[in-house]
Amino acid sequence: MKNIAYQLQQTISRIFTGKNLFWQFVFIALTAILVLLGFDWWYYETTRNTILQIVGFSAGMLGFLIPIILAGLLLASRNKKMKVAGTATAQAGLLGLAISSLYKVFTGRVGLPHTATLIDTSHQFQFGFLRGGAFQGWPSSHTTVAFAMSVALITLFPEKKRLRYWAIGYALFIGLGASVAFHWFSDFIAGIILGTVIGITVGKAFKKKLRNTGSNIPIDPETSSG
Repeated sequence: MKNIAYQLQQTISRIFTGKNLFWQFVFIALTAILVLLGFDWWYYETTRNTILQIVGFSAGMLGFLIPIILAGLLLASRNKKMKVAGTATAQAGLLGLAISSLYKVFTGRVGLPHTATLIDTSHQFQFGFLRGGAFQGWPSSHTTVAFAMSVALITLFPEKKRLRYWAIGYALFIGLGASVAFHWFSDFIAGIILGTVIGITVGKAFKKKLRNTGSNIPIDPETSSG
C-alpha cells in the first residue's frame, strides 16, 4: 500500500494545477458544447442498436475486471520494473476512479434513459452535493480509469510501440463501449482527457523510481530492430 501511495500528495497537487487544470476546463467546455449542440442526444439515438448495446455492456464488464487483473499481475511479477509499473497503474486507476467520482458527486448528471423517449435528457445536471450519486454520471469512470492506467504505462515505457497501440486500443474500446451502453458521449470525451492528465502525471512521478530499479525489462523486438 505504501508503494501505491508513492508521491501521492504531490501527484494530486499537480493534477489540479497548471496545464493539467487547464485541460480540465477544456473538457468542461467541450461537454457544454456537445450538450448545447445536441450532439449527445443525437449520438444516443443513433447508437440504439442491440449489437452495440451487447458490445457496450461487455466493455463495461471488462473495464471493471481488466484494471484489477492487470495491476495484480504486474504487482505479482518478480521483475522490479514490472512491480513499479504495477504500483503506477494501480495508483493511476485509483486516482481515476476517485477524481471522476468526485466530479460526479458535485455535478449529478442524469444518465441515459432506460426506456424509449422523445425527451432530450442529455442536458440534465443536478449540481450540488450527492444529488445524483457518485457512480453514474459525468465524466465516465470506465473511460477515465482505462485511459489513466494505459497512459501511465505508455509514459513509463515510451519506447514500447506495441504497448502503446494495445493500451490505447483497449482504453478506446472501454470508453466507446461505455458511451453506447450507459454514458453520454461527452462523458466519454471528458473521461479521455481526465484519464490522460492523470496517467501522464502518475507516469512522470514513477519514472524516476523506474530508473532506480536494477532489473531489466525484456527487449521488445520491434524497438530493438531499429
